[in-house]
Amino acid sequence: MSADVWLPIPADEIGGLPDGLEYAHWDGGSEFPADPADCVFYGVPYMRGAEVAVRPLPRMTRLQVVQTLTAGMDQMLPALPGLPPGVRLCNARGVHEASTAELALTLTLASLRDIPGFVRGQDAEEWRSGFYPALADKSVLIVGYGAIGSAIEDRLAPFECARVVRVARSARETAHGPVLPFSELPELLPDADVVLISTPLTDETRGLVGADFLARMRDGALLVNVARGAVVDTKALLAELDSGRLRAALDVTDPEPLPAGHPLWHAPGVLITPHVGGPTSAFLPRAKRLLREQLRRFAAGEELQHVVVTSG
Repeated sequence: MSADVWLPIPADEIGGLPDGLEYAHWDGGSEFPADPADCVFYGVPYMRGAEVAVRPLPRMTRLQVVQTLTAGMDQMLPALPGLPPGVRLCNARGVHEASTAELALTLTLASLRDIPGFVRGQDAEEWRSGFYPALADKSVLIVGYGAIGSAIEDRLAPFECARVVRVARSARETAHGPVLPFSELPELLPDADVVLISTPLTDETRGLVGADFLARMRDGALLVNVARGAVVDTKALLAELDSGRLRAALDVTDPEPLPAGHPLWHAPGVLITPHVGGPTSAFLPRAKRLLREQLRRFAAGEELQHVVVTSG
């Protein structure tokens, strides 16, 4: 019986993979590349949606590892109870931090400086001069302080922010300074000029940025979401945007993709990008390195990296 590895990138494009395993490429197409029952290591197709990601799992009876190419695991966790015991679910830590942090900073600067307004002005041949907010001297609150949150702070360092405050599920110390627990958000939100959301989507964080959260943000503050759309209550955010009290820069939305005609498209003070934090030129080299190293460890019987949860 073969020990198959399903990869979202062709094996010959990754290179350097260990011998003794059978490699099959599946990018989420309607036909499976091999019998799912022989798969022991499943590399999940990237950006193909939850339905595709979980489709072969019920038939993968010998499965030992699920390796995503995403930082979040929210698409895969609902399938956990149906997996054989002992299956390790691994995320793509190290693949998306640089690109997502770049976009978080881009969205922040573009929104503060009203770059969308300048683009519209250029299209209309209008010279829209004047004073605009700077990131310098602003207070920034990072909500969700894992690898991406830390990478965002690294890129904020040269911009002379007044302060950067870190919040996560639980308190801890880091090289950048203390991370405060979610329970302190009510006291922290009124002091933040920019609130950056980079938390994973879990039962605890779904709808975290709701009406109460938004109401505590100071007038004129900017909400930047590079996490998952469902972390933010869209209806509550629309109410604040329509009032003109808050602004937002969103790489993710709920629903997603955002359908034509949705009021969020044309809400005042919002900048939207179509979930492009991860898919950049930096993705493929990092994804290949991750898969190569994980499979080396798997073949050698070594501990895998970035295990988020184990079934069973």
